[in-house]
Amino acid sequence: MNKPNFSFEFFPTKTDDGVTKLSQTFDALNELSPAFFSVTYGAGGTTRERTIGIVETLQKRSNTPIAPHISCIGDDKAVIAELLDYYKSIGINRIVALRGDLPSGQVGMGELPFAVDLVHFIREHTGDHFHIEVAAYPEMHPQARSFDADIQNLINKFNAGANSAITQFFYNAESYLYLRDALEKRGIDTSLNRLVAGIMPIINSSNLIRFADGCGADIPRYIRRQLSDYGDDRKAIREFGFEVVHRLCEILINEGVPALHFYTMNRIEPNKRLVESLGLTSISTKA
Repeated sequence: MNKPNFSFEFFPTKTDDGVTKLSQTFDALNELSPAFFSVTYGAGGTTRERTIGIVETLQKRSNTPIAPHISCIGDDKAVIAELLDYYKSIGINRIVALRGDLPSGQVGMGELPFAVDLVHFIREHTGDHFHIEVAAYPEMHPQARSFDADIQNLINKFNAGANSAITQFFYNAESYLYLRDALEKRGIDTSLNRLVAGIMPIINSSNLIRFADGCGADIPRYIRRQLSDYGDDRKAIREFGFEVVHRLCEILINEGVPALHFYTMNRIEPNKRLVESLGLTSISTKA
Protein backbone atom coordinates (compact mmCIF):
# COMPACT_ATOMS: atom_id res chain seq x y z
CA MET A 1 0.00 0.00 0.00
CA ASN A 2 1.35 3.42 -0.96
CA LYS A 3 1.85 5.89 1.86
CA PRO A 4 0.81 9.52 1.41
CA ASN A 5 3.07 12.53 1.27
CA PHE A 6 2.73 14.95 4.17
CA SER A 7 3.28 18.64 4.81
CA PHE A 8 3.02 21.16 7.64
CA GLU A 9 1.42 24.58 8.18
CA PHE A 10 2.75 27.45 10.31
CA PHE A 11 1.24 30.83 11.21
CA PRO A 12 3.28 34.08 11.42
CA THR A 13 4.57 34.92 14.90
CA LYS A 14 4.45 38.43 16.34
CA THR A 15 7.83 38.64 18.10
CA ASP A 16 11.51 37.99 17.38
CA ASP A 17 11.48 35.33 20.09
CA GLY A 18 8.55 33.70 18.32
CA VAL A 19 10.48 33.65 15.05
CA THR A 20 13.41 31.97 16.80
CA LYS A 21 11.15 29.30 18.29
CA LEU A 22 9.41 28.79 14.96
CA SER A 23 12.75 28.31 13.24
CA GLN A 24 13.61 25.61 15.79
CA THR A 25 10.25 23.94 15.20
CA PHE A 26 10.84 24.13 11.45
CA ASP A 27 14.25 22.45 11.81
CA ALA A 28 12.80 19.60 13.88
CA LEU A 29 9.89 18.95 11.52
CA ASN A 30 12.02 19.42 8.43
CA GLU A 31 14.12 16.43 9.51
CA LEU A 32 11.06 14.30 8.73
CA SER A 33 11.34 15.26 5.01
CA PRO A 34 7.92 16.82 4.41
CA ALA A 35 6.76 17.69 0.90
CA PHE A 36 6.45 21.39 1.83
CA PHE A 37 5.61 23.91 4.54
CA SER A 38 2.85 26.49 4.22
CA VAL A 39 2.67 29.85 6.01
CA THR A 40 -0.69 31.48 6.68
CA TYR A 41 -1.79 35.01 5.83
CA GLY A 42 -4.18 37.18 7.86
CA ALA A 43 -7.52 38.57 6.74
CA GLY A 44 -7.06 41.11 3.96
CA GLY A 45 -3.30 40.70 4.16
CA THR A 46 -3.15 41.91 7.77
CA THR A 47 -0.11 39.71 8.47
CA ARG A 48 1.48 40.30 5.05
CA GLU A 49 4.82 41.61 6.29
CA ARG A 50 5.11 38.95 9.00
CA THR A 51 4.19 36.24 6.50
CA ILE A 52 6.82 37.48 4.06
CA GLY A 53 9.40 37.60 6.86
CA ILE A 54 8.70 34.03 7.95
CA VAL A 55 8.77 32.81 4.34
CA GLU A 56 12.13 34.50 3.79
CA THR A 57 13.55 33.02 7.01
CA LEU A 58 12.41 29.48 6.30
CA GLN A 59 13.36 29.66 2.62
CA LYS A 60 16.98 30.29 3.66
CA ARG A 61 17.10 27.37 6.11
CA SER A 62 16.33 24.50 3.76
CA ASN A 63 15.58 23.36 0.23
CA THR A 64 12.14 22.15 1.32
CA PRO A 65 9.51 24.18 -0.61
CA ILE A 66 7.77 26.97 1.30
CA ALA A 67 4.21 27.77 0.22
CA PRO A 68 2.95 31.21 1.33
CA HIS A 69 -0.77 31.75 1.67
CA ILE A 70 -2.19 34.61 -0.40
CA SER A 71 -5.74 35.88 0.12
CA CYS A 72 -7.46 38.18 -2.35
CA ILE A 73 -10.57 39.64 -0.76
CA GLY A 74 -10.22 43.39 -0.25
CA ASP A 75 -6.90 43.58 -2.14
CA ASP A 76 -6.10 45.16 -5.50
CA LYS A 77 -4.57 43.25 -8.39
CA ALA A 78 -1.48 45.47 -8.30
CA VAL A 79 -0.77 44.54 -4.68
CA ILE A 80 -1.15 40.84 -5.35
CA ALA A 81 0.92 41.06 -8.55
CA GLU A 82 3.75 42.73 -6.63
CA LEU A 83 3.65 39.99 -4.01
CA LEU A 84 3.64 37.23 -6.63
CA ASP A 85 6.59 38.84 -8.41
CA TYR A 86 8.52 39.08 -5.16
CA TYR A 87 7.90 35.46 -4.21
CA LYS A 88 8.95 34.39 -7.70
CA SER A 89 12.15 36.43 -7.38
CA ILE A 90 13.22 34.64 -4.17
CA GLY A 91 12.58 31.17 -5.54
CA ILE A 92 9.09 30.41 -4.23
CA ASN A 93 7.23 28.10 -6.62
CA ARG A 94 4.23 27.07 -4.53
CA ILE A 95 1.27 29.20 -3.40
CA VAL A 96 -1.85 28.57 -1.30
CA ALA A 97 -4.53 30.75 -2.92
CA LEU A 98 -7.52 31.67 -0.73
CA ARG A 99 -10.39 34.11 -0.72
CA GLY A 100 -9.76 35.03 2.90
CA ASP A 101 -11.89 37.19 5.18
CA LEU A 102 -12.33 40.94 5.16
CA PRO A 103 -10.61 42.67 8.09
CA SER A 104 -13.01 44.12 10.62
CA GLY A 105 -14.35 47.48 9.48
CA GLN A 106 -13.18 47.17 5.87
CA VAL A 107 -15.78 47.68 3.16
CA GLY A 108 -15.50 46.34 -0.38
CA MET A 109 -14.51 42.97 -1.79
CA GLY A 110 -11.63 44.25 -3.93
CA GLU A 111 -10.83 43.46 -7.56
CA LEU A 112 -10.59 39.71 -6.89
CA PRO A 113 -13.51 38.86 -4.62
CA PHE A 114 -13.26 35.05 -4.77
CA ALA A 115 -10.54 32.41 -4.73
CA VAL A 116 -11.38 31.34 -8.27
CA ASP A 117 -10.64 34.92 -9.39
CA LEU A 118 -7.30 34.79 -7.60
CA VAL A 119 -6.37 31.49 -9.26
CA HIS A 120 -7.22 32.96 -12.68
CA PHE A 121 -5.12 36.02 -11.91
CA ILE A 122 -2.10 34.03 -10.73
CA ARG A 123 -2.15 32.00 -13.94
CA GLU A 124 -2.57 35.14 -16.08
CA HIS A 125 0.24 36.94 -14.30
CA THR A 126 2.78 34.15 -13.74
CA GLY A 127 1.78 31.35 -16.10
CA ASP A 128 2.68 27.92 -14.78
CA HIS A 129 5.41 29.09 -12.42
CA PHE A 130 3.48 28.35 -9.23
CA HIS A 131 1.97 25.10 -8.00
CA ILE A 132 -1.35 26.46 -6.71
CA GLU A 133 -3.12 24.95 -3.70
CA VAL A 134 -6.68 25.99 -2.90
CA ALA A 135 -9.08 25.26 -0.05
CA ALA A 136 -11.67 22.46 0.07
CA TYR A 137 -14.42 21.87 2.62
CA PRO A 138 -15.44 18.28 3.42
CA GLU A 139 -18.26 19.57 5.63
CA MET A 140 -19.20 22.45 3.30
CA HIS A 141 -18.04 26.04 3.47
CA PRO A 142 -20.23 27.84 6.05
CA GLN A 143 -21.24 30.45 3.45
CA ALA A 144 -21.98 28.02 0.62
CA ARG A 145 -25.55 27.84 -0.73
CA SER A 146 -25.46 24.04 -0.77
CA PHE A 147 -23.02 21.16 -0.74
CA ASP A 148 -23.37 20.73 -4.50
CA ALA A 149 -22.64 24.43 -5.03
CA ASP A 150 -19.58 24.14 -2.80
CA ILE A 151 -18.28 21.15 -4.79
CA GLN A 152 -18.83 23.04 -8.03
CA ASN A 153 -16.90 25.99 -6.63
CA LEU A 154 -13.95 23.68 -5.95
CA ILE A 155 -14.18 22.27 -9.46
CA ASN A 156 -14.20 25.83 -10.81
CA LYS A 157 -10.94 26.50 -8.96
CA PHE A 158 -9.39 23.39 -10.50
CA ASN A 159 -10.59 24.47 -13.93
CA ALA A 160 -9.11 27.93 -13.36
CA GLY A 161 -5.68 26.40 -12.86
CA ALA A 162 -5.39 25.10 -9.30
CA ASN A 163 -3.18 22.04 -9.02
CA SER A 164 -4.51 20.66 -5.76
CA ALA A 165 -6.71 21.43 -2.75
CA ILE A 166 -6.09 21.22 0.98
CA THR A 167 -9.18 20.51 3.06
CA GLN A 168 -10.41 22.25 6.15
CA PHE A 169 -9.71 20.04 9.17
CA PHE A 170 -12.26 17.36 10.03
CA TYR A 171 -12.60 14.38 12.37
CA ASN A 172 -15.15 12.33 10.45
CA ALA A 173 -13.32 10.43 7.71
CA GLU A 174 -16.61 9.89 5.87
CA SER A 175 -16.85 13.61 5.14
CA TYR A 176 -13.53 13.54 3.27
CA LEU A 177 -14.43 10.33 1.45
CA TYR A 178 -17.82 11.72 0.41
CA LEU A 179 -16.16 14.83 -1.03
CA ARG A 180 -13.56 12.70 -2.81
CA ASP A 181 -16.21 10.47 -4.35
CA ALA A 182 -18.37 13.44 -5.33
CA LEU A 183 -15.43 14.99 -7.16
CA GLU A 184 -14.59 11.72 -8.89
CA LYS A 185 -18.19 11.42 -10.13
CA ARG A 186 -17.81 14.89 -11.65
CA GLY A 187 -14.65 13.91 -13.52
CA ILE A 188 -12.01 15.23 -11.11
CA ASP A 189 -9.11 12.84 -10.49
CA THR A 190 -8.40 13.20 -6.77
CA SER A 191 -5.23 11.11 -6.81
CA LEU A 192 -1.75 12.59 -7.28
CA ASN A 193 -2.18 15.05 -4.40
CA ARG A 194 -5.30 16.71 -5.85
CA LEU A 195 -7.27 16.38 -2.59
CA VAL A 196 -4.99 16.78 0.41
CA ALA A 197 -6.53 15.99 3.81
CA GLY A 198 -6.08 18.79 6.36
CA ILE A 199 -5.29 17.33 9.80
CA MET A 200 -5.65 19.25 13.06
CA PRO A 201 -3.96 17.54 16.03
CA ILE A 202 -5.90 17.90 19.29
CA ILE A 203 -3.77 19.78 21.81
CA ASN A 204 -6.12 22.14 23.64
CA SER A 205 -9.86 21.60 23.87
CA SER A 206 -10.97 25.25 24.20
CA ASN A 207 -8.84 26.38 21.26
CA LEU A 208 -10.03 23.48 19.13
CA ILE A 209 -13.70 24.20 19.81
CA ARG A 210 -13.18 27.91 19.07
CA PHE A 211 -11.45 27.13 15.76
CA ALA A 212 -14.13 24.64 14.77
CA ASP A 213 -17.02 26.92 15.63
CA GLY A 214 -15.37 29.77 13.73
CA CYS A 215 -14.86 27.85 10.48
CA GLY A 216 -17.82 25.49 10.49
CA ALA A 217 -15.82 22.31 11.11
CA ASP A 218 -17.69 19.60 12.99
CA ILE A 219 -16.35 18.07 16.18
CA PRO A 220 -18.18 14.75 16.73
CA ARG A 221 -20.20 14.55 19.93
CA TYR A 222 -18.06 11.80 21.45
CA ILE A 223 -14.94 13.97 21.08
CA ARG A 224 -16.60 17.02 22.62
CA ARG A 225 -17.93 14.94 25.53
CA GLN A 226 -14.61 13.28 26.20
CA LEU A 227 -12.74 16.58 26.08
CA SER A 228 -15.28 18.05 28.49
CA ASP A 229 -14.85 15.11 30.85
CA TYR A 230 -11.07 15.61 30.90
CA GLY A 231 -11.46 19.23 31.99
CA ASP A 232 -8.01 20.76 32.59
CA ASP A 233 -6.11 17.46 32.39
CA ARG A 234 -3.78 18.44 29.53
CA LYS A 235 -1.96 15.13 29.45
CA ALA A 236 -5.20 13.16 29.13
CA ILE A 237 -6.46 15.52 26.42
CA ARG A 238 -3.29 15.15 24.39
CA GLU A 239 -3.22 11.36 24.66
CA PHE A 240 -6.88 11.10 23.73
CA GLY A 241 -6.34 13.59 20.92
CA PHE A 242 -3.39 11.63 19.60
CA GLU A 243 -5.44 8.42 19.48
CA VAL A 244 -8.33 10.15 17.69
CA VAL A 245 -6.16 11.83 15.06
CA HIS A 246 -3.92 8.79 14.58
CA ARG A 247 -6.97 6.63 13.92
CA LEU A 248 -8.38 9.22 11.50
CA CYS A 249 -5.11 9.25 9.56
CA GLU A 250 -5.00 5.44 9.49
CA ILE A 251 -8.48 5.31 7.96
CA LEU A 252 -7.54 7.92 5.36
CA ILE A 253 -4.31 6.13 4.49
CA ASN A 254 -6.16 2.84 4.08
CA GLU A 255 -8.56 4.67 1.74
CA GLY A 256 -5.66 5.89 -0.39
CA VAL A 257 -5.48 9.55 0.64
CA PRO A 258 -2.70 11.08 -1.50
CA ALA A 259 -1.38 13.51 1.12
CA LEU A 260 -1.86 14.77 4.68
CA HIS A 261 -1.36 18.43 5.66
CA PHE A 262 -0.84 18.98 9.40
CA TYR A 263 -2.00 22.25 10.99
CA THR A 264 0.88 22.38 13.46
CA MET A 265 -0.06 25.41 15.60
CA ASN A 266 3.70 26.07 15.39
CA ARG A 267 4.44 23.04 17.60
CA ILE A 268 6.77 20.11 17.13
CA GLU A 269 4.53 17.71 19.03
CA PRO A 270 2.23 15.92 18.47
CA ASN A 271 2.92 16.48 14.76
CA LYS A 272 6.29 14.72 14.79
CA ARG A 273 4.90 11.82 16.82
CA LEU A 274 1.96 11.39 14.42
CA VAL A 275 4.12 11.37 11.30
CA GLU A 276 6.57 8.90 12.81
CA SER A 277 3.95 6.59 14.28
CA LEU A 278 2.13 6.47 10.95
CA GLY A 279 5.34 5.37 9.26
CA LEU A 280 5.41 8.26 6.81
CA THR A 281 8.96 9.53 7.23
CA SER A 282 10.73 7.02 5.02
CA ILE A 283 8.46 7.43 2.00
CA SER A 284 7.64 11.15 1.68
CA THR A 285 9.17 12.89 -1.32
CA LYS A 286 9.72 16.60 -1.71
CA ALA A 287 7.67 17.39 -4.79
